[in-house]
Amino acid sequence: MEWLKKHNFERPNKKFINDMTFSEVYHRVIELARKLSSYVHNENRVAIFSSNSVHMALFFLALQALGKEVLMLNIRLSDQEITKQLSALDIKTVFSHDDKFISFSKVYESEGAQVKLEEEFNGEKVAVIMNTSATTGKFKSVPIRWKQFYSHVKASQVSLGVKDEDNWLVVLPMFHIGGLAILIRSLYNGTQLTILDKFHEEEVIKLIENSEINMISVVPTMLNRIVKRIDKHDLRVVLVGGEFIPKPLVERSIEKNIPIYKTYGMTETTSQSTTFSVLNYPNKIDSVGLPLHGVDIQVKDADENGIGEVLIKSPMLMDGYIGKEKISGYFNTQDVGYKDKEGFIYILDRRKNIIISGGENIYPKEIENILYAHPKIIECAVVGKKDETWGQVPVLYVVSSLKEDEIIKYLIDKLAKYKIPKEIIYLDTLPKNASGKILKKELIEVD
Repeated sequence: MEWLKKHNFERPNKKFINDMTFSEVYHRVIELARKLSSYVHNENRVAIFSSNSVHMALFFLALQALGKEVLMLNIRLSDQEITKQLSALDIKTVFSHDDKFISFSKVYESEGAQVKLEEEFNGEKVAVIMNTSATTGKFKSVPIRWKQFYSHVKASQVSLGVKDEDNWLVVLPMFHIGGLAILIRSLYNGTQLTILDKFHEEEVIKLIENSEINMISVVPTMLNRIVKRIDKHDLRVVLVGGEFIPKPLVERSIEKNIPIYKTYGMTETTSQSTTFSVLNYPNKIDSVGLPLHGVDIQVKDADENGIGEVLIKSPMLMDGYIGKEKISGYFNTQDVGYKDKEGFIYILDRRKNIIISGGENIYPKEIENILYAHPKIIECAVVGKKDETWGQVPVLYVVSSLKEDEIIKYLIDKLAKYKIPKEIIYLDTLPKNASGKILKKELIEVD
């Protein structure tokens, strides 16, 4: 509550969440916390099940004011997956945007009670819990403490800067770190955010072209849908991360002077670990950037080309998964990449995505990057398939009007023969999670 309280006194009329001022949010959060207290007074951990909304943000802040650890549930999970997650974390109370659990509307209609609120956030206290790899059913629970959020905000301020007129558009789900981090950054920085329930292409274009927002976080599939349609803008930052960013998409953005900031991070590192302005470093377009302030990135067991496993140590790194051993020193990201002489980090692929064919390493991102340079490739993903002769061979899943022989012809002089997909499967769309990231796990299962 300390930062919300601070802004309430120092800039009460400054807009914070959509059209609500800091003063309005402050008083709404206090009132809501009093209503929530009767539901959660005996609970240490509770959960929120909701799509993006102002109400979701208010409930999160009110539960923080009550000192609760909040599990952010992915709304795309099955009932069975939700039950497993709640049981594993011993959570009995869940608030939801609908009637699936205790509805937001029911709480709003409740009577408030006098309750002592958390005036200052303890850095060691867990603010939020997010489960990773939930779509596989084998989730791990990541506890993010206020000290990690605080370090994240400070590092982000250095890499992205802060301006009083900043208004950050939230289209990434707030039950993922990329979306929730925008709320936390804006809370600390005293700046505005605009929340949309999801990525509405027309509405996003309108907000950009009317200069109503000047910052946005997206994944590549989102940016790809709007980049050609942006004719005018006053964007200061377009933060792009979450998955492999096709080089042609970045090049199209540069042509329109769109201020792309490539970033690399994960839930375990409280979002960003590296970031850089592509416009400032056009010769580093293939990189994911420089480590943020305080972040140390090392490459372990590098081969003769300097390629190895990417390890991270930083004040934004979680202390350890709930119920697992604490992290001491570096965290293995399970990504494979390298570092250049200037310290820029390059991520080649997830280690689990690497295809080993006849003893040769094939990095799917390399093939996908070449494919995305073709104007008729809408979406694509390369995965490995077991093969008796070679161990594994690459298979291409694609959304395109190109015929199979046209795709092979396009690739044949750009890739070594062993990297050419041995099978091409056409789909109307590739499976994605709530953030818009392509789910290769489901592609393998489709096959």
